[in-house]
Amino acid sequence: MGGSGGGGLFETKVGRGGAVHKVWCLTIGVGLLLIFFYRLSHIPKPGEAGRYGWMGMFLSEVVFGLYWIITQSGRWRVVYRYPFKHTLLSRYEDKLPGIDVFVCTADPILEPPSLVINTILSVMSYNYPPHKLSIYLSDDGGSELTFYALFEASIFSRHWIPFSKKYNVEPRSPQVYFSHNIDIHNSSFIQEWTNLKQLYEDMKSRIDSVVAMGYVPKEIREQHKGFSEWSSNVTKQDHQSIVQILIKGWNPESTDIKGNKLPTLVYLAREKRPGWPHNFKAGSMNSLTRVSSEISNAPFILNVDCDMYSNDPDAILDALCFFLDETRGSQISYVQHPQLYNNTMKNDVYANVNYAVNQIELAGLDGFGVALYIGTGCFHRRESLSGKKYTTNHRIESQIVKDNIKGRSVQELEEAAKVLANCSYEKGTLWGKEMGLVYGCPVEDIVTGLSIQCRGWKPVYYHPSKAAFQGAAPVNLDISLIQFKRWSEGMFQIFLSKHCPFIYGHGKIKFGGQMGYCIYLLWPMLALPTLCYVILPSLSLLCDVPLFPEVSSLWFVPFAYVFVAKTGYALVEELILGNSFRGWWNLQRMVQIRRTTAYLFALIDVIAKLLGLSETAFVLTAKVVDDEAQKRYMGGLIEFGSTSVMMFIIATLALLNLFSLGFGIKKVLFSTPEALHNLAPQLSICGAIVLLNLPVYDALFFRKDKGSMPFSVTFKSVAITSITLLLLAF
Repeated sequence: MGGSGGGGLFETKVGRGGAVHKVWCLTIGVGLLLIFFYRLSHIPKPGEAGRYGWMGMFLSEVVFGLYWIITQSGRWRVVYRYPFKHTLLSRYEDKLPGIDVFVCTADPILEPPSLVINTILSVMSYNYPPHKLSIYLSDDGGSELTFYALFEASIFSRHWIPFSKKYNVEPRSPQVYFSHNIDIHNSSFIQEWTNLKQLYEDMKSRIDSVVAMGYVPKEIREQHKGFSEWSSNVTKQDHQSIVQILIKGWNPESTDIKGNKLPTLVYLAREKRPGWPHNFKAGSMNSLTRVSSEISNAPFILNVDCDMYSNDPDAILDALCFFLDETRGSQISYVQHPQLYNNTMKNDVYANVNYAVNQIELAGLDGFGVALYIGTGCFHRRESLSGKKYTTNHRIESQIVKDNIKGRSVQELEEAAKVLANCSYEKGTLWGKEMGLVYGCPVEDIVTGLSIQCRGWKPVYYHPSKAAFQGAAPVNLDISLIQFKRWSEGMFQIFLSKHCPFIYGHGKIKFGGQMGYCIYLLWPMLALPTLCYVILPSLSLLCDVPLFPEVSSLWFVPFAYVFVAKTGYALVEELILGNSFRGWWNLQRMVQIRRTTAYLFALIDVIAKLLGLSETAFVLTAKVVDDEAQKRYMGGLIEFGSTSVMMFIIATLALLNLFSLGFGIKKVLFSTPEALHNLAPQLSICGAIVLLNLPVYDALFFRKDKGSMPFSVTFKSVAITSITLLLLAF
């Protein structure tokens, strides 16, 4: 599909290779049917060895097969978007709409204020008319430390913004920019660069010192009236609404050192009181939506996490190409960018960046008219985020916005906005239900995006060649698994709720789009089948019980073909997209680890919630890592240094397969040739799992650094595995 006629503002192109993929899918489908038929026709009779293991493998293969069918929705019709920002500027340069930018933080320890302000400064420096740009920081920690950092950033921005625009520097996060070496010999630039870097380091040093002390000294508090909001009675979970406008972008006197206008900058800490639900990030976003409507009320909103800085100063212009397109723009609700990172290395051992997901699957969902809202790096149309339904007679009204500022003082604006951030404001309203982000789910972003699409709006997934946003990926296995556990738990809750795409989206979004959502919503359902495939072949190998057809049998062909075809296709796909073989191999390891730990506990927690045994909780992960752990990560080592039960499971499964493989090899070498024919598939599975887990064995027995497996975990896993072997032996 091309762009709209008459010079649209963006173009949509269908990805190549669709016909080849469909033929490949057909062959895999035939192979799966043959496998299912074989399993059903060869079930061991009651009393025969391996009956239950056989049935477990069959059920696992059915789940894998059905899930594979669902995943093909992400590859059936892949589309890519191409905006024309130069055309946009030629038509709207003097009529560009206002943009409100929301940045959310929640804890000054886990999310250091010096990190937060780098994101703030990056979005303040967009190549966009500053008087049409308003930045809002929501501080759910209600911390004066974060407010102090923002106060410092408001002063530093007077120097940073004109410098970044004058020399068109990228990226516009000072921390990231100054960490790069420069190769410019212009003496004037070098002098400015050196002076500005010193200003930044001095500011960062002051912020870090105050954070280390844990309070803001009196001499600093006297520099801004906003510090008076923090009294001895203010705590993280019990404080009044705080709204402070640090830069008044509409005021002619709010200028940088060159006399250019600055964007508006607002601090928000919504009210929190004991006994009142605050609904985590969703509540924060909804408060931001209301507070911003009282001050700047821009028709379009960008929301980013506090660790996700802007990497492209023209990202706003790209997004507006979709919203302002004369033919299709009026129906577009949000433009979602992929979540990318600046701290990952090539062949990332944690597989933080999944090439196929970002470049194919999410673009494939867009082919069915859906896009996952992932909570950061997303541009919204305010109307759609505020709960309005799309109608066919809807028009683009980017300039028709209510001017709330004219004739009102800063104090009046702040007081009016505070009311909208009170914890009692939403009582008896539709906020969190039909308005704003949806409450009651750990992944409020995903369910909100689904709700918006079911109201008739159409989102867009946009993956530009230059990343629009970059953040910090977890470089610690425990933190990574906790993150995936939270995501998968929340998404599975959606599948089991009234918001299940097959029910809630029926007749509202295409069936392929409904399937596309379930690629991610059904992650926890893969936990038990994966455990079966990791455990049953190894146990049956120890018991000399075959679970697959003999290698010499024709029935072995569909098993071998499906495995080789799927694995080979995935590998080739990753290589084409820019990954390496080692990076793909690391991804396979992380997929196994996530499914047998994070997804498993997500499944257990969801069941517990359904039974009323636990409640929904939001786990905030740390955005910082110590230097030693960072060095180990850069050296390609996985950080196992945790005594969590997840590490115990990883170690035990690895050891079980190692011992089983050794026993199986011994049996094949010292037994009849038929043993190899019977047990070759199970030997292959155990062998593959052992190869995947080589870093686990290294952490268990050879590494001596702090990232190695703790002795208590090693002892328990060895003991449990040994007991299992003894029980099977007798």
